Amino acid sequence: MNAPVPKPWILGIAPYVPGRSTIDGGTVVAKLSSNENPLGTPPAARAAFDAALGSLERYPDPAATALREAIAQAHDLDPARIIYGTGSDEVLHLAAGAFAGVGDEVVFVRYGFAVYEIAARRVGATPVIAPDRDYATDVDAILACITPNTRVVFVANPNNPTGAYVAGGEIARLHAALPRDVLLVIDQAYAEYLAPEDDDGALALAREAGNVLVTRTFSKIYGLAAERIGWGYGSAEVIDALHRIRAPFNVTTAGQAAAIAALGDAAFVERSRVHNAQWLAWFEDQIAALGNAGLRCVPSKANFSLVLFEGPVTAEAAYHALLAHGFIVRWLPGQGLPHGLRITIGTEQQMRGIAQLLRSIIAA
Repeated sequence: MNAPVPKPWILGIAPYVPGRSTIDGGTVVAKLSSNENPLGTPPAARAAFDAALGSLERYPDPAATALREAIAQAHDLDPARIIYGTGSDEVLHLAAGAFAGVGDEVVFVRYGFAVYEIAARRVGATPVIAPDRDYATDVDAILACITPNTRVVFVANPNNPTGAYVAGGEIARLHAALPRDVLLVIDQAYAEYLAPEDDDGALALAREAGNVLVTRTFSKIYGLAAERIGWGYGSAEVIDALHRIRAPFNVTTAGQAAAIAALGDAAFVERSRVHNAQWLAWFEDQIAALGNAGLRCVPSKANFSLVLFEGPVTAEAAYHALLAHGFIVRWLPGQGLPHGLRITIGTEQQMRGIAQLLRSIIAA
């Protein structure tokens, strides 16, 4: 059968593979593959979502006015310089689509978020992968990749899938060394999990710099992954360009209402952050105790841990053994990490259960 031929750069895209959510013929004990909030969704957000369902026949506010104003109030921002999207993924794609194309280069770190390469290739740009420093972002390596063809640099902070964090001084140093015609995108999907003293200064930088875009999401700590709501902040010129290619009516009425309510529940957010900090530290200690068997964690400041299997037990074997007991985690051979499992921080019961299983797997 004859069919249109896609552009060659489209055929070069490896489709995004989300974290697994089911197992074959068994019961899911813990889904720890997608970095979701184990505490659920703020009750006020659920109530706001339900209340909005009475107007399903109406298009949502195309300007997301109330949502932008709520975000601006929460973070001391100019609402006119906020863009919103179907998750922060859409905003990342908009950044590449507005500022890069055929013949241009998009730079991101090795072991970075898989969407960066997809966003670059989708518009015909060339992905340029900067070497890491023991799985963490290396600012000097990124700067060494900059050429006259560079148009966008993506940096996730904390990074996904490693959880690694770049201090604010390094973010400022990276920005200061970039040409002004290069857009620096700082992806802060996990920013709310940081302690206050770990603020990397990205939003402050975006307030003043013309070539910085910060992205965030309601999918993680706010527990609204099902609604796919993200946002970004940058200069008026950058935001104007993104709006020109943004899909209309891209955030649902119920999603906007739920996100506004979630922003207002600071107690839920803090409870989620404290829970994550406690059980992330506990889990990293448990893995450190297995160091003699070749296991170690990449130090994380997100709501997950990347566990590396560098001994006789492989990540693949551990992945299948965990699945057999109903624990779903993320094995990452497609991201160059066949020796790694990314494990979301779950409830206390889930974390104690998976730690015990890993000890059993190693001892077998």
